[in-house]
Amino acid sequence: MDLGQFLSIFISSVFIYNVILSRFLGLCSFIAVSKETKPALSMGLAVLFVISMSSIITWLIYTYLLIPFNITYLRTISFILVIAAFVQLLEILIRKFTPGLYKVFGIYLPLITCNCAVFGVAVLNSDMFFVNNKAVPGSFIYSLFQGICVSIGYTLAMLLMSGIRERLELCNIPKSVREFPLAFVIASLMGLAFMGFNGFKF
Repeated sequence: MDLGQFLSIFISSVFIYNVILSRFLGLCSFIAVSKETKPALSMGLAVLFVISMSSIITWLIYTYLLIPFNITYLRTISFILVIAAFVQLLEILIRKFTPGLYKVFGIYLPLITCNCAVFGVAVLNSDMFFVNNKAVPGSFIYSLFQGICVSIGYTLAMLLMSGIRERLELCNIPKSVREFPLAFVIASLMGLAFMGFNGFKF
C-alpha cells in the first residue's frame, strides 16, 4: 500500500470530487438538514457510520459472493440491501438513546437508505479498486478509507452550509428567496468555490 495513494484518495474525496459539491450526490439531506450546525454535524456522523460500515460489507459481498459466482449484475440490489440494513440499525439506536435527535432528523434519517451518496461510494469502490473482477492489492483498506474520506467531505459541506445559513438568519432577506431558493444559491456558489480544487493533479 502506498502512502501517496492514501493522500490522493483523501484530497480527491474531500475537496476535488466532494460528494455533494462536485458529484452532486446526497443533495436532499444537504439542503434539508443544513439549517443548523448541530443537526448538520449529527447527519454527517450518521452518514459516516453508514458509509464506513457499508464500504466494508459491500467489499466483502462483491469479493466473496458476487465475483466468484459470476453474479456481479446483482451489485445494485445487494448494495442497496446492505445500506438499508445499516440505516435501520442506526435509526433504532438513535431512536432509543437520543429521541430528541431522532425528532430533529425526522424523515431524513430513513432517507439515508436511498441517499445516493452512500450508494455512490459503494459503487465507486467496486469500480476503482477492482480490475477485471479481481481486487487490486490493498483494495479493502482503500475502500474503507475512501468511504471515510467521502464522509468527511460530506460533513465538511454540511457544516459550511449550516454555518452560512445560520449567519443569514440574522440578515434581512426578502421573503421570496428564503429557505430553499437561497439554499440552492448558496450551494451553487459553494460548488463554484470547490471547483478551484480541480487544479490539484495526482
